[in-house]
Amino acid sequence: MTPSTAEHPQMPIEDFEELADAAPQHVRLEFVNGRVRTTEPLSVEDFEELERRAPETVRLEYINGKLEVKAVPDGKHRSIYLWLMRQFLAQRPDLDLAPESGVKAEAYRKGRARTDAVLVPVDHLVGHGEWSDTGGILMALEITSRDRDTNKRDRVEKPVGYAEAGIPVYLLIDRDDNTLKVFSEPENGRYQRTASYPWGATVELPAPVSVTLKTEKLKDYA
Repeated sequence: MTPSTAEHPQMPIEDFEELADAAPQHVRLEFVNGRVRTTEPLSVEDFEELERRAPETVRLEYINGKLEVKAVPDGKHRSIYLWLMRQFLAQRPDLDLAPESGVKAEAYRKGRARTDAVLVPVDHLVGHGEWSDTGGILMALEITSRDRDTNKRDRVEKPVGYAEAGIPVYLLIDRDDNTLKVFSEPENGRYQRTASYPWGATVELPAPVSVTLKTEKLKDYA
């Protein structure tokens, strides 16, 4: 079988060593050319145990049955999130844009995705553990990072995983081509509607989100 892989452009060897030392005894990790690999297929239960033990500097996901390492956000990434949070707070004070939320994605909730944020009713996440069921989540947010997995993970795999889990809207803020991509109407494991807007456009997010984004400010983060 092909080992599971994950990538991060600048993962310090010290972080890998700490992660490997903390891993459950039967989970073996390798670090080759900047990639973290499991030597055997990883179950979702083993992933959750590994994630619980991981150092705070390492953010892990479980996508399509494979271990992924998500890049730590940089300053522009955080600024884009804060800009977006202000828009939602002004227009939908009944909702929380909860940052860095773990969700049970994909068919049968077998994936574990660490979103940049989820949009939920105020206090919806009270009592949830590390990985929330997607029932009640109105939107998932991803802001692309400068890592080698961005294309496959944020643009290809996560739209499928979020649609399969029934999240009504997926908003992708893409820093590579300066666009906002809005995925909506999940049905049969796929979003039936996709729209792309350049930074600077006025973007109407569909129901149940129902927020209008005036995105001229995003040009400051290009």
